[in-house]
Amino acid sequence: MSQFQFQTVGNIISGLGSIQQLSPILKARSFQKLLLVTDAGMIQHQLHLPLLEILDATQTPFVIFSDVQADPPEDLILKAVEFAKNEQVDAVLGFGGGSSLDVAKVIAILSDPNQSQTIQHLYGVDNAKSPRLPLILVPTTAGTGSEVTPISIVTTGETTKTGIVSPILYADVAILDATFTQDLPAHITAATGIDAMVHAIEAYTSKIKKNFYADLLAKQALSLLNQNLKLVLQDGHNLEARQNMLLGSMLAGQAFANAPVGAVHALAYPLGGHFHLSHGHTNALVLVEVLKFNASAAKRYYAELIQWMDPYSKGNTDGLCDLFIDHMQGHLDNSGLTLKLSELNVPEDSLERLAADAMQQTRLLQNNPKVLAQQDALNIYQAIY
Repeated sequence: MSQFQFQTVGNIISGLGSIQQLSPILKARSFQKLLLVTDAGMIQHQLHLPLLEILDATQTPFVIFSDVQADPPEDLILKAVEFAKNEQVDAVLGFGGGSSLDVAKVIAILSDPNQSQTIQHLYGVDNAKSPRLPLILVPTTAGTGSEVTPISIVTTGETTKTGIVSPILYADVAILDATFTQDLPAHITAATGIDAMVHAIEAYTSKIKKNFYADLLAKQALSLLNQNLKLVLQDGHNLEARQNMLLGSMLAGQAFANAPVGAVHALAYPLGGHFHLSHGHTNALVLVEVLKFNASAAKRYYAELIQWMDPYSKGNTDGLCDLFIDHMQGHLDNSGLTLKLSELNVPEDSLERLAADAMQQTRLLQNNPKVLAQQDALNIYQAIY
């Protein structure tokens, strides 16, 4: 067995109602002032009220930053950091989708009074260093797995996204309670669910850091997501299925945190940057065409995955690979998501630019099981136009 390293969050609490475990955590730490990081939708729909009840009950002073938006830009994060510093917070609680959790991670670093780094120092791999403030993450979508990844994605220009990747971004505690996900609209449930499945697939086929432990997590994640995505789309209040989706998303997050993602994400990012489509939706758009492109290099892995998802699958490696791709196409067809760029107001003359931008995602493309050239990227965008 080849050598590998595996890192993850040190304390993971999962289960319906598990948010109540936040209470003993807060009592044990006695924070002077906690910063709750979320978005306006969470406040508007009062999804944060259970958290406030716990904060009040534990007599934990707190302030709220609720200006997080999708694909958070750098200036928003700097605004949040300034707010946190002015309030002299000594802990950060991220609550929401991947964007809120990503913002919370960066705030925890840059708001530490002993931190000398600026946000420019953090971009890239292993550039963010200690110290940071205590960090607790509570996801409200089953998709990004951000609660267990050492990654934060920041919009650094009008159309570009840059990653901060460092073990210092691993939270101290992640709490997975599906009661917060039951009112998600179907299109968000679908997009985030597909996103989580992509994480598992790309971790399992990751070229450089594929490893035994991540493989186990990726397979278990894909099994849970495959079994439960249809259920939660049929009934958003099926809490057992919702919790299984949240667990599957977390397992996929642990997998790709250690065996990084590839070309699906590399081609998805430019679509999100230029046309402000959600990350899960852009992953869904390019998924099957990337699977087809990678098949010659990854068919053994795809064959293994379909047999894990459906033990009754029969055939040789080529046939099983085709079954896997068809199976994932079925999930897309049932998602209710729009799957053609031409129906999403993406101009055809933008495809060349998208392909060129995708090639800038070298951090991701190096993990892909097959080398992808700019013409290959263009062919994929044209196929989904």
